[in-house]
Amino acid sequence: MTPALLPDVLLHVAVVRPVFVWGAPGIGKSSLVRQFAESLGLPCVTLVGTQLAAEDLIGVPELRDGRSRFAPPESIAGDEPYCLFLDELNASSPEVQKAFYSLILDRRIGAYELPAGSIVIGAGNRATDNALARPMASALVNRLIHIHLRASASDWIGWAASAGIHAWVLDYLTQRPDHLWNEPPKTEEPFSTPRAWHMLSDALHSYGEEISADTLRLLAAGTLTQQHAAAFGAYVKTLRNRYGLDAIVRGDVSWPRAATDRDLLYFFAEAFRVRLIKDLPAGREHASKAVREFALRAKALLVELAEISLECAQLVVAADDEGKPVLPAWFLVEVARDLPRLVAARA
Repeated sequence: MTPALLPDVLLHVAVVRPVFVWGAPGIGKSSLVRQFAESLGLPCVTLVGTQLAAEDLIGVPELRDGRSRFAPPESIAGDEPYCLFLDELNASSPEVQKAFYSLILDRRIGAYELPAGSIVIGAGNRATDNALARPMASALVNRLIHIHLRASASDWIGWAASAGIHAWVLDYLTQRPDHLWNEPPKTEEPFSTPRAWHMLSDALHSYGEEISADTLRLLAAGTLTQQHAAAFGAYVKTLRNRYGLDAIVRGDVSWPRAATDRDLLYFFAEAFRVRLIKDLPAGREHASKAVREFALRAKALLVELAEISLECAQLVVAADDEGKPVLPAWFLVEVARDLPRLVAARA
């Protein structure tokens, strides 16, 4: 499910049964749980599985009335109801996972029982995310209701608009929502997530709008994938130079040709591809006069782009990762038919 749907599900499920939220790193699992607890007026006590030993949960023995008993840790031994958030639960050691069993199922550790009205929520990354994740014992799996969370650009953009996210970041992701998140890489390098974009936003706010191009490039490369960092840098360059794709489509300016603007050319090529996908209908019979005129202009722009960079022109019409066309078949047929004539006309 998407982040926008999670609070309602937790409201109906977490109050009666413990819940485990699965999801990729950086998509907002922890912050969503804390916001949910806050919405209920409950304090949120977070235990991070990777930072615990079994005795940290069980507590230490103490004598009371001549008998020994385990005193639970102060962090969880509250008298008022609260939200117990077990973060990175499936990354904890098997001993720690076992220590959680009674706390999750019976809401009890030793003689201590969670106050009535308390809720228990766990969260963790998936093994497929190249994150630290240990196999979860079947006994623990069966004690939880499992929810899988996925990143949603529309949810994040809706939240970002009122959360003080930097205007450059918000505007860019509004145009390129597909750049909000990507699969974690198999190597140790930055990758794009909602959390990464939030970090970049904070850094941009700290520097202010006078940030240099070199510093911007450094920050973007330190938080995002290489492709997204380059595209974001090119986007900011268009803002600063008041130079956009709309102006190119209208014919007010041409594609950037300078070698120093090659990042800008790639950005415009990707943006042009997105525009074609968005504006061209699946069938030519559904195309209005304005759309047909745009398609004609698009073919001429492809010729101009190919003269500067054949790679960028191919990027515009390329198939997806599975080899399936993303542009309408009628437009691709017209491109193949008309391109030789358009090239000859320009010659």
